[in-house]
Amino acid sequence: MTEVRIPGSKSIMARALFLAAAADGVTTLRRPLDSDDTQAFFYGLRDLGYPTSATDDAATDDAATDDAATEDTATEDTWSVTGSPGGPPVPSADLFTRDAGTATRFLPALVAAGHGTFRFDASDQMRRRPVAPLIDALRQLGVDVTCEQAEGHLPLTVHAAGVKGGAITLDASLSSQFLTAILLLGPLAAEGLRITVGELVSLPYIEITLAMMRRFGATVTRTGDTFVVAPGGYRAQDYLVEPDASSASYFLAAAAVTGRTITVPGLGTESLQGDVRFAEVLARMGADVRATADSLTVTGPPDGRLDGITVNMRDISDTMPTLAAIAPFATGPVRIEDVYNTRVKECDRLETSAVNLRRLGIEVETGRDWIEIQPGQPQAAEILTERDHRIAMSFSVTGLRTPGIVLDDPDCVKKTFPTFHEVFRSVFHR
Repeated sequence: MTEVRIPGSKSIMARALFLAAAADGVTTLRRPLDSDDTQAFFYGLRDLGYPTSATDDAATDDAATDDAATEDTATEDTWSVTGSPGGPPVPSADLFTRDAGTATRFLPALVAAGHGTFRFDASDQMRRRPVAPLIDALRQLGVDVTCEQAEGHLPLTVHAAGVKGGAITLDASLSSQFLTAILLLGPLAAEGLRITVGELVSLPYIEITLAMMRRFGATVTRTGDTFVVAPGGYRAQDYLVEPDASSASYFLAAAAVTGRTITVPGLGTESLQGDVRFAEVLARMGADVRATADSLTVTGPPDGRLDGITVNMRDISDTMPTLAAIAPFATGPVRIEDVYNTRVKECDRLETSAVNLRRLGIEVETGRDWIEIQPGQPQAAEILTERDHRIAMSFSVTGLRTPGIVLDDPDCVKKTFPTFHEVFRSVFHR
C-alpha cells in the first residue's frame, strides 16, 4: 500500500482567501495550496491592500510513503490575511488574475462591498471564459461594472460604492462559481441577499461554499432554488485546508488501472468536496474502494481491467477528464453524461478529451453534453493539453499503460499542483 499526500484544495483555498479578506481579524490558513491559481488570488488581495504573510513551518520531504516508510509531504506552511470588512483598504487597484477562474470571479464580488475603482484583467485564456452571469448579478445589486471590450468578458472595471443588498436572480448553469461569488458577498451587504437560481451545475461546490461561510460566522439558508444570506459579516478563523479531491482522482484512477493500492489521507466521508465521489465511480467499475472519515483507499483489479459504465458526472465534472483518460482500459464502453459545463473550463474539456483519445487510436463519440469511449489499447501520441492542468494530469494516468505518451505542455500543472509530475513519478515509476 502506498500513501499519497495531496496538496490543498484549490476550491477551498479560493473561498478561504475571500472569507479571510472579508472577516474581522487575522485568519490563518494551514497547509495552504501554493499554486499559480492561489498565488494569483493571494497577490490580488495584497494589491488590494489587505495585509498578508506566508510562512514555512516545516521542510517538505517526498510526497509518497510506501508501507511503513516515514516520509511526509504535508507541509505545515501557513498563509495569513488580515481582513477588512468594509472592503479593500486601497481606493483603487489594477489586478491581473492570470488563468485563475476563481480569483477572476470572486474578487470583483469582494471589491464591490468597498469603495473605489478596481480594474480586472487576466490571460487570453481567461478572457475567453464567461463572467456575464457575475456581472449581471452585481448590476442587479446596483454595482457599476463596465467591460472594456466584449460584454460579459474581461477586462472589466468595478466602480464600488458598497452593496445595499436585496433580491436578485442568477444564472448558474455554466458555473457554480458565479453563485459562490455572490453568496460570499451576501454577509457584506447592508441588508443581506436573497438569491434565486435557475439551473445549477456542480451543486457540491455550493455546499462547500455554504459550509465555509457558516464556519466563518455567516448565517445562510437554502430553500429549493432560493438562498437567503443574512447581513453581519464574518469572523476570522484558524483554518486547516483539506487536500484537493480533484487532484486525488488521478492517483485513485492510476491505482484502478495498475492493480496498485493507493491511500489518500485527509479525504474521506467527512470531506467537504463532492469530487471524493469519483471513488464511487471507480467502485462501480470494479475497483475495491474503502473510505473512512479521513482517508480514501483504492485497489485496482489485478489485471487492471475495469467494467464499462454509464455515469452522470454533472456534480463532479472536474473529474470527467480523469475517467475519460482511463476509459479505454475498460471492458466495455464508458459513457459520461450531463457535462456540458466542461466545455467552458480552461478549455473545452469534453472536446479536448475526445481529440486526444482519437490521437491515441481510440474510438470516441461526443454530443452537446456527453462523451462515449470504446475499449481499446491506446497507442503512443502527443497529448494536446490546451494549457489545461486537468487534461495534462488525466492523460498522465493513461501513460502508465501506454509507453510513448508525451504532453505538449507539462508545466501547465502549476495551476493547481506544481509538483504533480515529481509526485506521480515517485509513486508509479520507482
